[in-house]
Order: sequence, then structure tokens, then C-alpha cells
Amino acid sequence: MNNEQYKEILQNRLTEKRYIHSLNVADSAKELALIYGCDPEKAYTVGLVHDCCKDEAAGLQLSYILENKVELTEYEINAAKLYHAISGRIFAEKEFGITDEDMLNAIRYHTTGRKGMSLLEKVVFIADFISAERDYNGVDVMREKAKRSLDEAIVEGLGFTIKDLITRNLVIHPDTVLAFDDAMLNLQKINQESK
Repeated sequence: MNNEQYKEILQNRLTEKRYIHSLNVADSAKELALIYGCDPEKAYTVGLVHDCCKDEAAGLQLSYILENKVELTEYEINAAKLYHAISGRIFAEKEFGITDEDMLNAIRYHTTGRKGMSLLEKVVFIADFISAERDYNGVDVMREKAKRSLDEAIVEGLGFTIKDLITRNLVIHPDTVLAFDDAMLNLQKINQESK
């Protein structure tokens, strides 16, 4: 399958708002890929399909995940907002025929992040934060940081996410904390090397 075929399927699976978001994330991912030396076509494709299951009911997503024998942690079972990344990875492989493990991981971890993210994973993770339709308070700062340093943007984005989850008394997935710490350590290392 190719991106045009993915678009046709996504238009029928997603709300118009989510479909536009997917197109915008694809564009942002390609732009970041070109800046940081990542494969722009892979980045575009992953950005396009990353939310392929987002508009499915949580119960359907959970059933799909369990049918495909994916074991969920207690954090994941109790956080329906994370289901779409896990079900999306399965869907991308089974229905879209994407077999590239890096692309599948970029879909799987685009919501939580994780320690040791690949360049593609970082690109898609940040593209989702800065896509053209995003208008949250601080998005311009995120866009500036994304052009300077992926790790700087990850720290900014995850810092925002972690604070928000704490404010709302919600569980923070351990992958998110580890992704934040990993990006912080990368930044500290870069800062020490530049001294």
C-alpha cells in the first residue's frame, strides 16, 4: 500500500478533524525528518497513520488489542487514552501491511514516548505536538524548540504532559517518565560537551 491508499482508508475511518490532524502531523514529521536527517517518507507515512484507530470506541480498541494477544500493563489497561497507539500499531501492521519495526514503534509510542526512542520515534512524537492545527498555549515555543533540538522539544512536551496529568490526578505511564528523563540526560550530556 502507499500513502494515497492510506489516505483513502483513513478518510473513511476518522472524523474530518482527526483526518486533517493526521495530514498535518505527516507534514510536520516530514519537515522535522528533513531537518534531523531521518527518512522523510517513513516519517510522513507514520505521521499519516499514527492515529488510525483513535476514533474507534475504547472497548473496541481494547478487544482488538486483546484479540491480537498484546499484553497490557496495569497502566495501559487503566488508561483508555493510550489504547489507540497500541491498537494503531497492530492495525498498521495487519491492515496497512507496514512491517518496518521502527515505523511500528513510532506509532506505538507516539503518545507515551519511551526511553531510547529512535530518531523516527522522536520526529513523530514531536510532530504530533506541533502539527499545524494545534493551538494550545505554548505551541509556538514547542515549534521553536522542535527546530532547535528534538530532545529539548521532548522535555518541553513531556513536562507539559506530566504536569497536566498530575493536576488532573491521573496515572503517568512509566514510559513517559523514562522518556522525559532520557531526553533530560541527553540535553545535559550535550550541554556538558559544549562547555
